[in-house]
Amino acid sequence: MQMQEIRIIAKDLGLKTSRSTKVDLVRSIQAAEGNFGCFATAIDGDCDQVECIWRKDCFVAAKKLTN
Repeated sequence: MQMQEIRIIAKDLGLKTSRSTKVDLVRSIQAAEGNFGCFATAIDGDCDQVECIWRKDCFVAAKKLTN
């Protein structure tokens, strides 16, 4: 998901988006929705949240953080 789309979701939830990284912003959205703020923590591609809208981006971001 593009950062612009993520900012729209965050703003709709009343979150501030300035100076936030993608990882921090998605985690804030997850927390605001009552979910675990786990974005980019699926280090080995292991995640049981199969319906998560962030899943695809999560694996990519997690891989970047570990390299």
